[in-house]
Amino acid sequence: MEAIEHPSPLVAIINALIAALGIHATIPDHMVFVGLITLFILFIGLAIRSQLSVEKPGKLQIILEDVVSFLVGVLEDNMGKKGRKYLPLLGTLFVFILLGNLMGQIPGLGSPTSNINVPFACALTLWLYYHAQGMMANGPVNYIKHFAVMPGVPLALAPMIFVIEIISHLSRVLSLTLRLFGNIFGEHLVVLILASIVPFIAPLPIQFLGLIVGPLQAFIFLTLGAIYLTAATHVDDHGDDYEGEPSSHLPAH
Repeated sequence: MEAIEHPSPLVAIINALIAALGIHATIPDHMVFVGLITLFILFIGLAIRSQLSVEKPGKLQIILEDVVSFLVGVLEDNMGKKGRKYLPLLGTLFVFILLGNLMGQIPGLGSPTSNINVPFACALTLWLYYHAQGMMANGPVNYIKHFAVMPGVPLALAPMIFVIEIISHLSRVLSLTLRLFGNIFGEHLVVLILASIVPFIAPLPIQFLGLIVGPLQAFIFLTLGAIYLTAATHVDDHGDDYEGEPSSHLPAH
């Protein structure tokens, strides 16, 4: 996959500096971009920390407050008031994926989410998190029990239901990974193909579309995370209805 990507000058410089230090290792492009996003978020956090003001908020603080309000609104729409509890992880995943998707629109950089390892790491993090929260909210025994015992279903079918549920939940990691990876990688692949035919002009419509697809995919990941957490922390309301992307919560894509 990396063979069809344009090499990033920034990655080449970083690897050259590493080699100059006598370290015989090559950092992949997507890891460099992940590091840049991490440093950017850290820098913004440290910058706003010293400027927080209730009476005279700065422009950066107002923007960040609007972002937080948007995230809290999405979580509370899907989960109720308890949605705020899950803001740290879901909000971080949203911001990371959003920046990762849009980074590919900057010349000389690329989207880390176009490498399947990054979407997989995000999906696995969310998957482990919502199962952990489900066990904390309901107890390990009751949480695992709900995979087999369903209201109105005979207990004789419990073993079969349990296997189906396990497969269903494992498939969520694959679904989250391939949805994010496929959309971002596909968009960049089309841009590269068009750029090789008619440089500069032909890729512009697809790049503009990427400015829409990137935020949309981050929003979908956030919403699905909220839905999965709702199902996991309310085991009395079984989570099968949350397996796909409900039309009442997600826009078409």
